[in-house]
Amino acid sequence: MLRGLNTAAAGMIANQRRHDTVTNNIANLNTPGYKANFAVQRSFPEMLIALVGGGDGTNAQVSGVGRLNTGVFAEEAPAVYLQGDLMETRDLSDFAIVSNIQLPGIAFDASGKYVSPEGEKTFQPQAMFAVRTSTGEEKYTRNGKFTIDAAGQLVTSDGYLVLDSERRPIQFDRNVSEIKMTPQGTLIDGVSGMPLTDENEAPISFMVVRIENPNRLIREGNGNFRLPPGDDEPGAIQQGDEVELFQGFIERSNVDPTQATIDLMAAARAYETNQRMVQFYDKSLEKAVNEVGRV
Repeated sequence: MLRGLNTAAAGMIANQRRHDTVTNNIANLNTPGYKANFAVQRSFPEMLIALVGGGDGTNAQVSGVGRLNTGVFAEEAPAVYLQGDLMETRDLSDFAIVSNIQLPGIAFDASGKYVSPEGEKTFQPQAMFAVRTSTGEEKYTRNGKFTIDAAGQLVTSDGYLVLDSERRPIQFDRNVSEIKMTPQGTLIDGVSGMPLTDENEAPISFMVVRIENPNRLIREGNGNFRLPPGDDEPGAIQQGDEVELFQGFIERSNVDPTQATIDLMAAARAYETNQRMVQFYDKSLEKAVNEVGRV
């Protein structure tokens, strides 16, 4: 009976985390470049059952239809890096990335994943803007809602410096009143049509990096990501990659509001079901202690 109580309690915790994940997605429906999370639920490890007195963990409970697990937990909440819709803002400091990078001999599914016949998983590479924090740390984002600060630098909503193709902050001359971008991603003076150049007289263009495995990214909040310590610094997009930049647009969140609402209701109902089971076990234990014990 206590094992059933633990199972129901584990179900409540897992669905609470699932509910929190979906709620966070809904709260970011209007956040530019936001990538939705989804909760991954897995069976409660049998070894943990063994540690609390349920056997040695080698002999799983098996029913007539297969393995019977006695609990579930929300192990992780990975992000889905699918392309979001573009929304036109007509603001010349807004930029959006449309990325559909393909790999030879691989056909990615709707979630951006490919599983080989041998079971090996490959994730679709993603393109992102490179930005730099005040501490010099490089981060990556799809939120192209940029502004120009008082120093003439292109910055994110968090104040991070947007980097150019040489990984240096993009700096504009104070005499430039209008900024435009060519189809190749080079920034030009909107009045004269001349390319904007850095201190070395080199044309300024965005540093759009190619993240080979986006599942390695660690979410930092506000649409920013970083790679774990020890990972190599990502390089620029390669020739032939299906990556385009658009000015005057931002990428909308890729959260599906309809699916999110369904997931929210499902998590709430599953939580209530497990809650009723806890109440049932509680009443059964109460009866066993107060009534059966008298016999």
